[in-house]
Amino acid sequence: MEQSVDSIEVPLSSFRPRTGTMEAWNAAYVRVEDYLRAHRIHNRLHQSRIIQLVLERAARRHEADPSLEPTTLAAQEMDALMDEWFAQVIGANSEVTKDRVAIAGRVALLLSEGPQKWPFSFMDPANVPDDFRKAMQTSSMVAGPNMNVSSMVPREIDLGALSEAAGETLERFEKWPLLRTLALWLVFTGTLAAIFYYTR
Repeated sequence: MEQSVDSIEVPLSSFRPRTGTMEAWNAAYVRVEDYLRAHRIHNRLHQSRIIQLVLERAARRHEADPSLEPTTLAAQEMDALMDEWFAQVIGANSEVTKDRVAIAGRVALLLSEGPQKWPFSFMDPANVPDDFRKAMQTSSMVAGPNMNVSSMVPREIDLGALSEAAGETLERFEKWPLLRTLALWLVFTGTLAAIFYYTR
């Protein structure tokens, strides 16, 4: 499916951070790239445009406060941009509240197979085809019915006559230690006799 790739207005190879080291910005680049791959955004051209957009926003914040890590800023900008885009695409769905749009959006993106079917539309507000928007909205999560509170009455466990007989026998053994010792010796000698009988 052919898509326009001109909607994200970020000229390639124009990113020049004025603060921070190249190592720090390269680490931020790798972090955003990994994050996009985790969301199945594998189109390299579109990845580059998004990464550049994210890093430019992070660089502006880094100029204002150079004590912050570029990687942290890039991750925050990435999340913010994604949440804005999800809110725009599935926001019309009244079932999804504002605080759940980040989760619902990610689930809808995977369920609709958006990165595969519309490879240049992810995070591009000006280029979201109607069928992609509809697929996202119908794939978003719908909360289940409200939880009902019920009560359970505890009941005694009935293990049958065998457990009662075993319980009474053990109580009797507790009262008569000599009887218990005699029973243990009978079991022990009976076991030895059985072993002897089967092994001779």
